[in-house]
Amino acid sequence: MRAVGKVVFGAVLTGLLGIAGYGGYNLYTGVTGGDTTAAHDGPVTAAETRRTAREFLDAWADGNDMLAAGLTNDAESAIGALSGYRDDGHVKRVTTTPGTARGTTVPFTVKAEVTFGKARSSWTYESRLTVVRGRTTKKPLVDWRPSVLHPRLGADESLRTDLADNPPVRVLDRDGKELRQGRYPSLDPVLIALRARYGADAGGTARVEVAAVKPDGISGATLHVVTKGTPGTLRTTLDAGVQKSAEKAVATRDGASVVALEPSTGEILAVANSDQAEFNAALQGQTAPGSTFKIVTAATLLEAGTVSPSRPVPCPRTAAYAQGMTFHNVEGRENPGATFAQDFAASCNTAFVSLAGAVPDGALAQEARTVFGLGLNWRVGVTTFDGEVPGGSGDDKAAAMIGQGAVQMNPLTIASVAATARTGTFKQPVIVPRSVDHREIATSDRSLSPATVSQLKAMMRLTATSGTAARAMSGLTGDIGAKTGSAEIDGQPKTNAWFTAYRNDVAAAAVVTGGGHGGDAAGPVVRAVLEAG
Repeated sequence: MRAVGKVVFGAVLTGLLGIAGYGGYNLYTGVTGGDTTAAHDGPVTAAETRRTAREFLDAWADGNDMLAAGLTNDAESAIGALSGYRDDGHVKRVTTTPGTARGTTVPFTVKAEVTFGKARSSWTYESRLTVVRGRTTKKPLVDWRPSVLHPRLGADESLRTDLADNPPVRVLDRDGKELRQGRYPSLDPVLIALRARYGADAGGTARVEVAAVKPDGISGATLHVVTKGTPGTLRTTLDAGVQKSAEKAVATRDGASVVALEPSTGEILAVANSDQAEFNAALQGQTAPGSTFKIVTAATLLEAGTVSPSRPVPCPRTAAYAQGMTFHNVEGRENPGATFAQDFAASCNTAFVSLAGAVPDGALAQEARTVFGLGLNWRVGVTTFDGEVPGGSGDDKAAAMIGQGAVQMNPLTIASVAATARTGTFKQPVIVPRSVDHREIATSDRSLSPATVSQLKAMMRLTATSGTAARAMSGLTGDIGAKTGSAEIDGQPKTNAWFTAYRNDVAAAAVVTGGGHGGDAAGPVVRAVLEAG
């Protein structure tokens, strides 16, 4: 009900009451100028039903809302609804045609012309009214309720013509193939988010509809579509073929998530999660990445000249930093004569912890931010978490060296880390090209030096060919590199399995919650994506 209508009518009603001088003033008589039938008790007659229905419908069609409202048993509610029908409903013309009465109920047909901006539509529907005897006036009156205006209007509901929430959007992959909801199940939340965020930028026009409106202003049932709207088109960086392979790969394991992207551009090719939920773990997850983070740690050490791939760095069974927490290797492995490259390929935790003293407090966090672009408020096109690497000291720093403690990542950020290792330069991941909305994207302060890129890639290739990633990467050709990880999580009996790798211009990362060894559980997921890419 429109508040303005209520106020105006209230003022008129008050004035009329004052002139009449008594509280029982008959609004029906006041607005019509006199009776058409004598007031009396008893059931409403057939003649009264036909006459009252015709007079009400004619007044409504003529736009005489005051007269029409006065022919009801709730004039104040009726006039607000009738005026709202024209104003909020944007109805410019109404034609009403009564049907044959059934007792005191009269069916009728409404033909309305709805105009909203440039949108126009003819609207025809059936409704009905019932005539009752006024309790005080004894006059035949229309028993007022919103359903008189339209049979689908509930109690206290009104009618409004407006734009639908968002224009329809066809989301396309990089080659123009439509990404339909339901075809790629784990991608559905991403598609919904893209349509909500880029509907206006995609060039579509929103649907115009007449809807029932609840008292709190929230739209309810759609009563009539004025114009269907035209879909806009949003081309993404996704690749339907890679996405299909990613969906198939994560479907084989509970708690699996994977992201694939292009190192040369940062363009995201696929996002998949085995858990069909609104929360997108692949893009928004926040959990320790385990030894996949050693890519960042190794880059920090190599750039500082602390180590070289061939330098001996023993891999003991256990290690402690500053007599603090004791760290161990998976399954208690050790290699006293290992080089740093072999430590990396075998994912030796103790070797990396033993080097914590050579890394200044805050150096890992600085490398992660200024070189790998982590934590720089990425504007991907959908909501993401872009990593967190605290400064830390003591045991916190030692834990961060191996991707544990307070280090928080997800498949998106780790795939980006692998991509930066391959090219040497951080490219912020995007799922919507920047050309769509010209948003600012994150850039790192500097690139890795060519020498560090060469050393890092050599160690990642060693990992892929003869290290912990060898089984998962077996048989893949081209420029390849990989890193595995097993992250311990408090209260979780089995470690989270991590795996990241690149092959030519495709980098991917996956995590399997409670999967155990990275190469065994997450490795096959990444391999499937790399093969598709």
